[in-house]
This record gives sequence, structure tokens and C-alpha cells, in this order.
Amino acid sequence: MVQPAPLAVMPLTNVLRSLMTATVSSSPLLLPPSLAVMSVLAHTTSPALNPDRNPFLRFVLKKTLYAQFCGGENAPEVRRTIQSLKNIGFGGVILGYAKEVVLTESQMKDLASCGSGPAAEECIQNEIIPWATGTMETVLLASPGDFVALKFTGAGRQALHALSQRLSPSEALASAMDDICRLATSRGVRLLFDAEQQALQPGIDDWSLEYMRRYNAGGSAVVYGTYQAYLKATCSTLSRHLEAARDGGFALGVKLVRGAYLGSDPRHLIHNTKADTDVAYDGAAEAILRRRWNAQLRPEKTEGTAAFPSVGLVLATHNRESVLKAQAILSEGAAAADVAFAQLQGMADEVSCELVARNGAGAGDKPRAYKYLVWGSTGECMKYLLRRAQENRDAVQRTRAGRDAMRTELVRRIKSMFGLAK
Repeated sequence: MVQPAPLAVMPLTNVLRSLMTATVSSSPLLLPPSLAVMSVLAHTTSPALNPDRNPFLRFVLKKTLYAQFCGGENAPEVRRTIQSLKNIGFGGVILGYAKEVVLTESQMKDLASCGSGPAAEECIQNEIIPWATGTMETVLLASPGDFVALKFTGAGRQALHALSQRLSPSEALASAMDDICRLATSRGVRLLFDAEQQALQPGIDDWSLEYMRRYNAGGSAVVYGTYQAYLKATCSTLSRHLEAARDGGFALGVKLVRGAYLGSDPRHLIHNTKADTDVAYDGAAEAILRRRWNAQLRPEKTEGTAAFPSVGLVLATHNRESVLKAQAILSEGAAAADVAFAQLQGMADEVSCELVARNGAGAGDKPRAYKYLVWGSTGECMKYLLRRAQENRDAVQRTRAGRDAMRTELVRRIKSMFGLAK
């Protein structure tokens, strides 16, 4: 019996839009001017260049880049996008709120001033409360089993100051975070605390571990931290967190990524080669999937035969080889039960659809495929869209593979119209 092509589940409009996007992103002639335009639109203060105030610009962007990478501007649009993904066979979504706090240069230089007095109240009203409201609305849009991604820096100056100094969150921010965690727990939604630049990441790791202690009791994970395999210290950090979870009797939530800040993190903190990053990523994934310490994840306090904690694992990767290695381990009957695979909306669809085809539509206890998408107005999503464009630039080989996969699928569909497809 001939197996259907994995990309056959994608609507034709999605295939065409993906082919167009990947063609531009992999072109040395078309990409630089496209990135320049995107950068202007993402950082402009001109109303004429703001998609939320320029109807023509909004129409063009929403039908192209926004439709490719984002989930919707309002609740009905987001729900339609989520349902369309689940109809294809995805197990769920990772949903994020796109709006970011925009700080002036003077505000960035004087973060400490936001800790008391009128400045603190301004931060709470204009930064923390809108961030918390948007995040909780995102949790309400998600369904049980879905994930919601959140960036602490979206909460503004008090979060930035506390994270940069490795302090506990302010009283207002801590209250907001507890409200978000309680709402997610009540709805069966899981939270992914995103990684950020290394200047802030140690503080984010502290907060992630603390909220896992509070909300990941009973062997299941509600709160997940993000671990970037391209950093030399990540395997040691993850090993310490695994031991903390084992000793503290809580589940560790792990979102494993290769890394997203290659252009801004200090180069000496990053593995020397991509091959080293691949070894770290695949080795950490294998240890968690097998629930067994190995060369990458090693306990500091006890021998390698020590017990392994309960772990909820999200393998967030566009790397097909890593996906296949993980699936091979799972096919052996590995002990890990709570596993999800995830790719960004509009990217690596050839990997995502292959996962859907292999696993079925979330069948049984098989690890499910998820798509990460953000929601918000077209203008609010511009910085996110710029990051996606830059990511495509930095991964040209992968982008070309996606372009070629979409081109092959389009040719297959044309041939099928004439009865020539295999």
C-alpha cells in the first residue's frame, strides 16, 4: 500500500504561501531587502508604517507573512487557526501572546528606579497588568493539553531589573505569575517559560525552577523551563535541575531547543561547532527519554545509576535527524510517557507533517506534534515576524530544504490532477 505524502494534509493555499516565503528567505538577492523592510516596520514610530494604523499595509502583511507565522488577531481567528491545525492531525498548539513592552533608552538605563514610588505604580499599571491580562487571555484560548508560552521580559522593567540581578520577582509580578499558573492548572494547560539572552537567563532559570517546585507536584508538569543546547553550560544546568526535581519530589518540565540568540549571546558561551550542539541536544534528549543518566546529563551528587525524576519533555526542533532519533528511542518502549514534538507555525512543515503521519491524529499515548504560534494584532506581531525572518536567514540550508519540500509537493499535486502522481 502506497503511503500518502506527509504534506498532502496541508491546504493548497498553505503550500503556495510556504513556497513563496521559503523562496524569498533562501534567496541571497531577495532576503536582504526584505529583512531591511521588516526591520523598519518592526521598529517604526511612524503611524504611516504601523500596520495597525495603515489599512493597506495591514492587508498585505496579514495575507502573507502574518498568515504564514501567526495565529490570529482576536479570539475567533485564533480558535479557527487552532482548529485547522487539529483537523490536519496536530495534537495541539503552543500559543503565545505577541505584544511586547517597548521601553525607551532612558528607561532601560534606569531599571532600578521602577522598584518604588510612582515609577513602580506606573510599571504595574502599564506593563505588568497588561502582560498578565494578555497571558491569561491566552491561557483561556488554549484547550486542555495545549501549551502557553510566556516571556518574562514582556512584563517590563520590574521583570528586567529582577532578572538581571537574579532577584525574586516583585510582589506585583509574583502575584500575576501565581494567578497565571493557577489558571493554567485549573484548565489543564501547560506553561512554557521561554529562554532569553544570557544576561537574563540565570534569573529565568531560578524562577522556572521555583515555579516548578510549586506547581509540578504529583508527577506531572504544568510549568516548563527552556534549555538551549547550543550553550556549553546547558547540560550541567539541566543535570542540576533534574537532581533538584528528584530530591524535591516534583516533575521537571523541559522544553529542549538548540538556541535562539546566536547573534546576541556571547560567542564563548556557545559550542564551537554545530556538531557539538547536535551532540548536546540529542544526548540530553536520549537521557530524558530513557530516564537514564548519560555522558551529557550526569548527576553531580550521586552515581550515574541514581534515580531519575519524572519529566515532561517538549522536543522543540526543526532538525529531522533529531526527531527520528527520538522516535527510534520511543519505539523501543522507552520509559518517558509525557513527550511532545514542536515546530514553529509556518516553518519545518515537512518535519511536522511527517510527525503527524507517523503518529496519527494524537492517537493513544504516542508523543504528539504541536505547532507554536503567536497571536495579536498585525502591528503587535511585527517584532516576532522579524525574528522569524532572521531565523530563516541564519538557517539557509534548512530553509532551502523546506522550499524544496513545498516545491515537490506542489509538483505532486499538479501531476495528480492528470493521474500521474505516485
